[in-house]
Amino acid sequence: MERIFCITLLSSWLFLACNSVQVQSGTLDVTQFGAKADANTDISQALLDAWKQACNSTTPATIVIPKGTFALKQVKLEGPCHAPIEIQVQGTLKAPVDHSQLIKGSEWVTVNNVNQLTISGGGTFDGQGAKAWTQNDCRVKSDCSKLPNNLSFNNVNNTIVRDVTSLNSKLFHVNLMGCTNFTFSHFTITAPGDSPNTDGIHLGHSTGIIITDSNIGTGDDCISIGDGVKQVNITKVTCGPGHGISVGSLGKYENELPVAGIFVSDCTISNTLNGVRVKSWPAAAAGDVSDMHFEGIIMQNVSNPVLIDQEYCPNNQCKLDSPSKVKISNVSFKNITGTSATPVAVSLVCSKSIPCNGVVIGDIDLAYNGNHGNISTNCANVRPTLVGKQNPPVCANPAQSS
Repeated sequence: MERIFCITLLSSWLFLACNSVQVQSGTLDVTQFGAKADANTDISQALLDAWKQACNSTTPATIVIPKGTFALKQVKLEGPCHAPIEIQVQGTLKAPVDHSQLIKGSEWVTVNNVNQLTISGGGTFDGQGAKAWTQNDCRVKSDCSKLPNNLSFNNVNNTIVRDVTSLNSKLFHVNLMGCTNFTFSHFTITAPGDSPNTDGIHLGHSTGIIITDSNIGTGDDCISIGDGVKQVNITKVTCGPGHGISVGSLGKYENELPVAGIFVSDCTISNTLNGVRVKSWPAAAAGDVSDMHFEGIIMQNVSNPVLIDQEYCPNNQCKLDSPSKVKISNVSFKNITGTSATPVAVSLVCSKSIPCNGVVIGDIDLAYNGNHGNISTNCANVRPTLVGKQNPPVCANPAQSS
């Protein structure tokens, strides 16, 4: 009886020991799962296998993609997981050049339903988007074929992306949806200024987002903020080329959620179409934008340094005879300095039906570096509070609605 009891205990101990090995992963190098740094062998399955083991681990795990060039066709990393995971991308991951090789309507790298994720390592996500850009017709068609984003995060919380690069995405470089407590630090985004719809970081339905100490140069908005976004801090970001840092566009769809608590400070914006911008569609759905503050921004050869545009209507996709239904309130632009590439340095064109409320303009010092007239500002349907220096005088010449 005693011997049977001992054997039973030994069997139980062996089972627990084996089970413990299975759920404690430590460091997982994708080359151990069959990945090859030959720029041709698809490592999608190797990365998925490493992710599965890391996700099942009850202790923190690190997935390493070592130095070298790896082909990655497409991957979706699913949670929830049992413990924090870090993905160290030390090498370069390359997407297929031809986007038809990817599942239609899906992104290149997707992360879903994960808590406590870190992406780091100094490596690069190369979307190889040049060929796809020539096939992008979204600039002229509202019903267009959607290209894949480089990185898509859905319901991903308490996460940091640091010291990595997103290069030449076919569409958005990063798309966040339904995320909380998400930080980008020392993050680099690079694409040519003429690459269409390659927004750097797009935020939607997310709360508690920090973007800091990062360089973003692309063909569309460096950072774009959609509906349902709250408590965003953007600091020490260098933006350019691109279309600047934008809130919106808003009011295009029914039942959009409010945007509130957007703070942009200590940033440099260079050679962009816009600087800091809030935009909404006319003749469309209702919305609410409040508590937005832009401060300590250096503009270098920016075409529209400070812009509220409630008549945003690219490619004549809307009717300008009906004003925007988006309410804009409690907005400040302070300590904005540098140069404008166009004569109109500040343009605040608000809705006829819901004029902007609580707009504060302070310490504006902008010079026009062209020869098409004198520097000026335009305003419509807004009476801002003016504090400090105003160069040029803000709202001296009210703008006419388009």
